[in-house]
Amino acid sequence: MKIAVLDDYQGVARDLADWDSLGAEIRVFTEPFAGEAEVVEALAGFEVIVAMRERTRFPARVLAGLTGLRLLVTTGPVNAAIDVAAARELGVVVCGTGYVAYPTAELTWALILAAARNLPAEWGSMRAGGWQVGLGVGLRGKVLGLLGLGRLGTEVARIGQAFGMECVAWSHNLTADRAAEHGVTAVGREQLFARADVLSVHTVLSRRTRGLIGAAELALMKPSSILVNTSRGPVVDEAALVAALRARSIAAAALDVYDIEPLPADHPLRDLDNVVLTPHIGYVTRELYEIFYRDAVEDIAAFRSGRPIRVLG
Repeated sequence: MKIAVLDDYQGVARDLADWDSLGAEIRVFTEPFAGEAEVVEALAGFEVIVAMRERTRFPARVLAGLTGLRLLVTTGPVNAAIDVAAARELGVVVCGTGYVAYPTAELTWALILAAARNLPAEWGSMRAGGWQVGLGVGLRGKVLGLLGLGRLGTEVARIGQAFGMECVAWSHNLTADRAAEHGVTAVGREQLFARADVLSVHTVLSRRTRGLIGAAELALMKPSSILVNTSRGPVVDEAALVAALRARSIAAAALDVYDIEPLPADHPLRDLDNVVLTPHIGYVTRELYEIFYRDAVEDIAAFRSGRPIRVLG
């Protein structure tokens, strides 16, 4: 059996699980593919592919080109980049792994604090031999707006409450009772944008959430507000966000996700002085990677035994 482990950017996959127990030929890919044709060419002949979240896309046309593929394992319990129905029609089993939400919630707060206290500029000044260069803002008494109050949103809200923030939330299906269970006030969509001092995005990407935050929504926000996105880049209209940041119609943005990933080197977000950027590392922790790769090995072993586990779709 030939196994491909994809998008191991840190080169840690082999150390975080017992791959040798599979007795298989394993190749680890540490760089992203340039496009679909390269995916099909590079992965031809592999019977098993382990995908790291949604870094590599597997639409029907790619799956159809991987004629030797029998098992596709995605880290995490869902993967919007895999056409699971097409895989099933082609006879490819798709399995997932375990997942925990807290690493992304922790990074969300790292980004909020970095933006609120102007940490990139202060750190840059210290590195250059300087001293204080800006004025931060405190969070106590401010309004934390949550676009989505699922597993991640509720965890971020809990930490916000510890900071003494008032938490409000909106999503398409959120009820007042559901929000109140977590000490959060459900508000209307426009009210969410208008009231939030910090607006944090925690909604899945779908047809109705793509571009959900556009120029009109950004215009509702306070000039002092901070937008944080650790969900999916296309939830926010990236061009509208760049325009708002350039015009200072919002104070700052803190982003871990983007329309195109990896973010192009010449992207305008990289040139702005009121944005904090991280390279989609919300889930990139040793503890979660250990879950991902351990479960991936279990999935492969179970598939080989004829009893696949954690099957998706």
